Amino acid sequence: MAVVAANAEFRYAGIAGPTLTNLSFKQDLVTVSQTPGFQAGVQGEMMFPGLGFGIDLGLIYNMAGAKVNLGEKLIWQSQGYGDERIMLHQINIPFHLRFKYTRLGGLEDYFAPFVYGGPDFSILVGHSKCDAIKFAGGDLGLTAGIGFELWRNWQVSGSYTWGMTYALKTKLLQDYSARNRQWTLRVAYFF
Repeated sequence: MAVVAANAEFRYAGIAGPTLTNLSFKQDLVTVSQTPGFQAGVQGEMMFPGLGFGIDLGLIYNMAGAKVNLGEKLIWQSQGYGDERIMLHQINIPFHLRFKYTRLGGLEDYFAPFVYGGPDFSILVGHSKCDAIKFAGGDLGLTAGIGFELWRNWQVSGSYTWGMTYALKTKLLQDYSARNRQWTLRVAYFF
């Protein structure tokens, strides 16, 4: 095991890309619409040669949220709320297992497909002002993704993240809370 760990290849990258996020509430009381956002940060990748397996870690700024029409219900409409854009500014720390198919007879130096998945830990660093909402300090998501590597330096990937814990809840209705849902497209350049 020590021999395999000593031969692991570690590299890091700058990443950025657009996201399409939504908030999934426990009940469908109000209309919720998806909102575009973005991600940017750094990612590290450690691959074990010959196996095709590895891990990736990162530190990524993530802007998530949705448009929530609180004005559809009298409980919020009477307080002046309407179609609110609720945004979460988070620092994501992904810890993903990765499999990169590298047995392509030399073609892997130009093109190598991969899949990945695992947990994303998010820490809330800011949010939009909406006094009807109480924000959690962070949340946990589960991500699954697919992508390809070009010329051993560029990676393009797409993923979907399911929120496992609640990111926010309303102050007036007890147990009316929402989880993050997010589509992501990323481009990474490895140094």
